[in-house]
Amino acid sequence: MSHYEGDVQSPGSARYAIIASRWNPRITDALVDSARKAFLEYGVPAEALDVIRVPGAWELPIAAASAIDRIGYTGIVALGCVIRGDTRHFEQVADECARGLMRVSLDTGVPIANGVLAVDDYAHAESRAGGSHGNKGQEAALVIIEMANLIGKLA
Repeated sequence: MSHYEGDVQSPGSARYAIIASRWNPRITDALVDSARKAFLEYGVPAEALDVIRVPGAWELPIAAASAIDRIGYTGIVALGCVIRGDTRHFEQVADECARGLMRVSLDTGVPIANGVLAVDDYAHAESRAGGSHGNKGQEAALVIIEMANLIGKLA
């Protein structure tokens, strides 16, 4: 019986993208900074990492699909922050962003870590962007490195 499991060790030829929304910049910038640091700390060379910025979370799936198609990445970290408001817009953006990212990942075979925060208020976002709940940007980067490693082992 075989057992496959990824390690947080990037394949040597791997290239990654962090695709992040500009909406809620204090939060998304903290997520991006933490993801970048995690990639570098775990041995991904700076030249193997790109940062792509989009207006909001809604645009993340199409940017991911285009980046995979045109540039070709081993893995993508998608980062954003959607905060609940008084309308259904929150649910629409958060749910469809997640669904779109999953669809792109399944259609292309390229892992995408969904680091898009969908929170009730700004304080919840702060706690997940370097506060009491850690930094989801860092967590997403580590997930993508491990998934790239695992997929390499399955080839």
